[in-house]
Amino acid sequence: MRALVTKLMLDRRREKVLVADWPEPNGPTGNHVKTQTLYSGVTNGTERNDLLGGNYAHKDEDLPSGWGYQNVGRIVETGPEVKDLKVGDVLYMSADHVEYAVMPEDGLLIRLPSEVGQKHAALFGMASVAMRTCRNADLRMGERLLIVGLGFIGQMAAQIASVMGARVTACDVDPKRLDLARKVGAAEEIFDVSGDGWDRHIGKDRYDAVIDLAGVPDIEDRLIGAVRRRGKVLLIAGRFKVSYTFNNGQGHEVTIKQNSHFDRDDLTNLCRLVERGMVKIGPLVRDVVSVNEAARIYDTLRDRPNELLGTVFVW
Repeated sequence: MRALVTKLMLDRRREKVLVADWPEPNGPTGNHVKTQTLYSGVTNGTERNDLLGGNYAHKDEDLPSGWGYQNVGRIVETGPEVKDLKVGDVLYMSADHVEYAVMPEDGLLIRLPSEVGQKHAALFGMASVAMRTCRNADLRMGERLLIVGLGFIGQMAAQIASVMGARVTACDVDPKRLDLARKVGAAEEIFDVSGDGWDRHIGKDRYDAVIDLAGVPDIEDRLIGAVRRRGKVLLIAGRFKVSYTFNNGQGHEVTIKQNSHFDRDDLTNLCRLVERGMVKIGPLVRDVVSVNEAARIYDTLRDRPNELLGTVFVW
């Protein structure tokens, strides 16, 4: 079957390419369903980390390998113990970029209502990371939240946090991402923090919580300085280590939280908000391309990641 696979080249450089001979999954048996992929979404941070051999990438000796967690497919076969799903249902599944996928019906998946666009649902994984992060922040009505980094997850987090009642400030250094955030309109304040922008706009002791999605090295002291006493700092992936001045954290009595992926409850809540039009994925979809064009997309992701936002492959 077709699949998108990371390969190690002779010069030790990694490339992600479409192959035609990837092993098709066994089954379905028991309570598993088998889907044929309609769309899949690029998970920008995770897949770039793998392309660069980052802190949670596959080891060289484990390549070639697939990786991804955003797959929309139609059920083509069900196991004998499946209770609620049926052939023809369209699902979002936390599955790789593969032509066919098999997963238990109680796995990390959701049946998509007709009101939710299938291409948009191909980005439900990253959107659910944003949902998970906002829920971990335990935001309350009127609290001030700073979102650092306006890639896809940051843009979604701004929308979700706003729905939760937070007063959202968002910042980045990329003019296109800042303009998009202004058009979406979820954040009450949007700042360019390039140059001395952080010192001029963000200030100290201002926010109840900070969500950092940029992962800039050695930014932790600035994040802690931005929160009020007993504030929360949430750190999302992409780091080899966390380093901050202990007295700075102690003075703020700060809570530092880490975020890991998402669960089915996050996925369900996201789908509910998208179905009702309370959060919107459409404005964040920048590229919808044939899976045959994947090599070009992944070269861009590896070398010029700021050119991408939401990318959906058509199978």
